[in-house]
Amino acid sequence: EAQLVESGGGLVQAGGSLTLSCVASGFTFDDYAIGWFRQVAGKEREGVSCLSAIDRDTDYADAVKGRFTISSDSAKNTVYLQMNNLKPEDTATYYCARRSSGSSGPRGYDYWGQGTQVTVSS
Repeated sequence: EAQLVESGGGLVQAGGSLTLSCVASGFTFDDYAIGWFRQVAGKEREGVSCLSAIDRDTDYADAVKGRFTISSDSAKNTVYLQMNNLKPEDTATYYCARRSSGSSGPRGYDYWGQGTQVTVSS
């Protein structure tokens, strides 16, 4: 069965950086797009970035463009999210997920990690 495991969250001051990792297993890594989402308690889960299958094209939410970078290492079945110039509003639980359909929203993803908490202090 497919599995995704995130790590790398933590507490950082505004302006700082963190790199999240998402290790995938149980499926052919390069055949699937992988997305990063974030969620604050009481709010809807929002897309942050996505890495397409095969060509590994990237896409970013407007709120993180120019600050976050998504990348992958096929040899390690791992997707990274490099987050620079973090802001307090980036505070959330971050999830990675495997995309299973053409929908770019959360419903288009079938397997999710457990999440990793990112807290940015002002």
